[in-house]
Amino acid sequence: MSTPAEDAPEAVEEAGLTPAEAFALLGNETRIDILQALHEATVERGQEPVPFSDLYERIDLDDSAHFNYHLKQLLEHFVRKTDGGYTFRTAGWKVVRSVFAGTFTGRAEVGPFDAPGECYACGGDLAASYRNEMLTIACGDCGRTLVDYTFPPGGLDDRTPEEFLDAFHHHVRHHYCLAADGVCPECMGRMTTTLDSGTNVPGRDLEVHHVCDRCDNRLDSAVGLNLLDTAPVLNFFSERGHDLTTEPFWTFDWCVSDARTTVLQEDPLQIRLDLPAGDEVLSVTVDGTLSLLDVSEA
Repeated sequence: MSTPAEDAPEAVEEAGLTPAEAFALLGNETRIDILQALHEATVERGQEPVPFSDLYERIDLDDSAHFNYHLKQLLEHFVRKTDGGYTFRTAGWKVVRSVFAGTFTGRAEVGPFDAPGECYACGGDLAASYRNEMLTIACGDCGRTLVDYTFPPGGLDDRTPEEFLDAFHHHVRHHYCLAADGVCPECMGRMTTTLDSGTNVPGRDLEVHHVCDRCDNRLDSAVGLNLLDTAPVLNFFSERGHDLTTEPFWTFDWCVSDARTTVLQEDPLQIRLDLPAGDEVLSVTVDGTLSLLDVSEA
């Protein structure tokens, strides 16, 4: 390797970046190598900034000017220069985490294997399978799909099937809890929530749509799935021995179907969900934006 250039790239003024420009900036192997090297060095240094010389030594390049050029291309939007060296901007962290999650590189297929719970439609046993970065949980008897949602391939590494399903539960629950609060789980933009009564999804006449105003990310589900983080629902089930934060959401029929859902009125829309726990029932009424209108126990 040649001696690193003394005039390491200076930080430049931040500016907007279109999606096409972002893809173009990352469409270079050396730049991805720099981001991965910065990640490794950052971890080794306990999250401290990485000096230019340290970062350069980790890249298999003999031309420091070439390295300097590609590092400079990353500075505006993916890497930040400080007095102590280089650190990640949020976008840079997300790129590296996507690589480690297998989003760009993983091509895993798993299953089918047994999943906890039973089919809300026929009572049959459930099976899970993973393909094309989607985890599907369906009935082995009638074939009805209860869950079909994205999951990064890296989430399969070093996990048993049971651990994999547990991680998937938390992944989905976290995404929908954020969406129900109006926050996009992908870009943190604002999400708009609507209810659709004309769906073609088996087991669901009503469907919730969360759409991000910023990145167009979309999450669709039964109404009940969006109540998993609602205090009255959490408390009701907790007092009766159920922890909704850890028990697989698909084992509750009201999370994956309209089995416990009643339309009280169409305009304005009001919906009641009757959520059973043993011999007791929690009735939750929401409007067309999922705002809580009433809660009662019976």
